Amino acid sequence: GSSGSSGVSQRPFRDRVLHLLALRPYRKAELLLRLQKDGLTQADKDALDGLLQQVANMSAKDGTCTLQDCMYKDVQKDWPGYSEGDQQLLKRVLVRKLSGPSSG
Repeated sequence: GSSGSSGVSQRPFRDRVLHLLALRPYRKAELLLRLQKDGLTQADKDALDGLLQQVANMSAKDGTCTLQDCMYKDVQKDWPGYSEGDQQLLKRVLVRKLSGPSSG
């Protein structure tokens, strides 16, 4: 197998953003910094705005992007970019999002 998170840069950009936002809210600038660790093309940067409109809710108050509830079903628990701690965190998030009382 390959070591490190080299598998992540091969994945679709949408999936990479999805799996970061699944863990916690990010500001767009934070998201870009985090994505750059695994390699980020100019095309990816240009696509981020439109992508966030599709998969995230942006808070007007503090500018953070949170993943839309309906997107959590696309999140893979064995995502190569996740550390063990990330996976534990994701489990708790998914329990809350997928089995909690759905309002609206």
